[in-house]
Amino acid sequence: MIYRATVLLALLCATCQIAISVTDGLLPNGNFEYGPKASQMKGTVVTSKTAIPFWEIAGFVEYIKSGHTQGDMLLVVPEGAFAVRLGNKALIKQKVKVIKGVFYSITFSAARTCAQSQRLNVSVSPNSEKHDWGMLPIQTTYSSNGWDSYSWAFQADADEVEISLHNPDLEEDPACGPLIDSVALKLLTPPKRTRVNMLKNGNFEEGPYVFPNASWGVLVPPQIEDDHSPLPGWTIESLKAVKYIDSKHFSVPEGKRAVELVAGSESAIAQVVKTIKDKMYALTFAVGDANNTCEGSMIVEAFAGKGSLKVPYESKGTGGFKRARLLFKAVSERTTVVLQSTFYTMAGDNSGSLCGPVVDDVRLVSIRKKSRII
Repeated sequence: MIYRATVLLALLCATCQIAISVTDGLLPNGNFEYGPKASQMKGTVVTSKTAIPFWEIAGFVEYIKSGHTQGDMLLVVPEGAFAVRLGNKALIKQKVKVIKGVFYSITFSAARTCAQSQRLNVSVSPNSEKHDWGMLPIQTTYSSNGWDSYSWAFQADADEVEISLHNPDLEEDPACGPLIDSVALKLLTPPKRTRVNMLKNGNFEEGPYVFPNASWGVLVPPQIEDDHSPLPGWTIESLKAVKYIDSKHFSVPEGKRAVELVAGSESAIAQVVKTIKDKMYALTFAVGDANNTCEGSMIVEAFAGKGSLKVPYESKGTGGFKRARLLFKAVSERTTVVLQSTFYTMAGDNSGSLCGPVVDDVRLVSIRKKSRII
């Protein structure tokens, strides 16, 4: 049977809407592998608001099996066999137990279908009048298979929150909505500065949940779409997202995580740090490529105080990196460090997906002797 419910989950909870604590991984039935009963379906459309175990739905929601066709379009599910599609004004939501006051990051995979311009409203509602939300555009494709994973962060205002994914748009065809799969949650640990680095999370080891079997990384949205960055210590000071990548699927200069600047000059990360006016500092970082067929001439620009540096990198798309150093004099008690890409680059696999230079191991230290700014 294509559409099935699990007996085990049904025994756990009659309505499957009990809040469960999650700190690092998929939400209960977060990959939608347990679905509605046949009696709760009309074709692919889910007809009961509690038909999908652990989720509550509203609006035009479809339960999609991998390989399902819509006209000439084949709908592919990235992980497992099932996903949901949010049609006109559709919404899925789930209650989760959390720790009040702590920061979390949501990660989910999404793909647009027939409409060219699609977006998702991601929101968290605690048991109070407060409501935290962000509108994420999903029309730009950054992976070769049409699916991207997105992250969005929030601070829990209660011990139990309700996580919602909502398609706010209204199309002529009600089925023209985004596909959703693999919804996860991760508790974010606040990074600290160390004796060898004035920057927090300079190696990017702390960040959103990365699906173990997903080979396309996780997009971190710009600050205009998320007040709380899923990349602790850093803000995305640009119009487009950056990509959070792991060493299991990409070439990473140092450690297990790095950031790929995938949207040219519209892709930048920044961090504000306390400095001493007129004191000299050294900013060092690694620039490379992710071994993802991203080929060509790349440039990463670094800005700090009144200092700036352009770091060219000629990528063959097979991995590798170089290190760079910017010396600058602090002009105030707070200095903003910015790393930004210059050129738009597309992957060499003919997918049309965007890519860019990788940055990692970003360090800021004070230096005793005054040096000529380069």
